[in-house]
Amino acid sequence: MLAVMTSEPEQQIGVGSQDAFQRLWTPHRMAYIQGENKPAGPGSEGCPFCTIPAKSDEDGLIITRGEHVYAVLNLYPYNGGHLMVVPFRHVADYTELDEAETAELAALTKQAMTALRTASGAHGFNIGMNQGVTAGAGIAAHLHQHVVPRWGGDTNFMPVVGHTKVLPQLLADTRRLLAAAWPES
Repeated sequence: MLAVMTSEPEQQIGVGSQDAFQRLWTPHRMAYIQGENKPAGPGSEGCPFCTIPAKSDEDGLIITRGEHVYAVLNLYPYNGGHLMVVPFRHVADYTELDEAETAELAALTKQAMTALRTASGAHGFNIGMNQGVTAGAGIAAHLHQHVVPRWGGDTNFMPVVGHTKVLPQLLADTRRLLAAAWPES
């Protein structure tokens, strides 16, 4: 027997009182929530930011590689085009970067802004790093700087009222567009 699809939310018994929220179930995010593939300690063993560079750019979602740092798409983006600039060296704290790493991290951040403006017409950016678990770092053992593109009106009813993020393209397509738009250094 075929299931009948309706536009009405399915009621589930035992999940709390009925409210006005639609539910968009995303069980694939449990890997992130449960810390799958996160390093257990300060060492580099099991660190995804240490293993990504060994992959092809396409498989690792790497947009560009420098001598000391690389730019990679975030697997759990806040907005389309959300990327991170990451040192190759496994360090946790910004003060641990040497001068060359610090300079290249800044340069790739500027290049990321240019590429995002070219590829997607970004109007603004949220740029920053969460230093330590207490500050909200998802992978605190390996420093990474977020570059999140923003557009006028990008906080619309979907995340505010619908509690849902809508991303307009697949990560592989975003990586390809940004790599093509990346400025020459």
